Amino acid sequence: MIKFMAFFLYLSGILILLKIRKQTDKISNTMEILGKLFGTPEKVKIMRLFLFNPEQAFDMKDATLKTKSALKQVRREISELEKIKLIKKRIFFKDVKKESGNKSEMIKKKTNGWILNRDFHYLSELQGLLINAQLIRHGEILRRLSNVGKLKALIVAGVFIQDPDSRVDILIVGDNLRKFALENAVKTIESEIGREINYTAFETADFLYRLGVCDKLIRDILDYKHEKILDRIGIR
Repeated sequence: MIKFMAFFLYLSGILILLKIRKQTDKISNTMEILGKLFGTPEKVKIMRLFLFNPEQAFDMKDATLKTKSALKQVRREISELEKIKLIKKRIFFKDVKKESGNKSEMIKKKTNGWILNRDFHYLSELQGLLINAQLIRHGEILRRLSNVGKLKALIVAGVFIQDPDSRVDILIVGDNLRKFALENAVKTIESEIGREINYTAFETADFLYRLGVCDKLIRDILDYKHEKILDRIGIR
């Protein structure tokens, strides 16, 4: 109990620190801040993975792939989280691909993993810190996506502004967008925030056409709560 109390007195101090913007200017992004406070960025990513997906179990392979972390690091962090009872062991079935000659099929395989422990005494406090805090700075999102093409506009909504009703989390507009690079960039962001991102991307000409004809998806994004990170085409 003493360890738990010390841990969450420490978290209370963290909440105050996160509100003091001037003290974080020298740190490049939110993940780095939390990583310094909790020990490692990997621990933050794994905690967010379970907190954002409370009904889903993950085995070691899933956690490693989704957080883009080294297996050795994931194994150590999961062991620590299990010791403080934030997560608990769970046997579950997962879909795996079975190869047979030239054919392949998806089958259910029993596996050992972990799931969020909803009875963890300080769960709400932890969720308040790691979910409701800014997941990733806007400048960091722009940096992650800067190499996917010549960006013209970047808009965030949904999970990034705590609006569960948004149709997408990120809207990307640009020229010569590279699908593979875009997918990799999004997966990297997903690994840092601990959940999948709904995103949509348009070439500039296509986006402007859709904007002109009041495309429903575009209007559903622009007419509701959102934040513009980049706008070089004067979106209204």
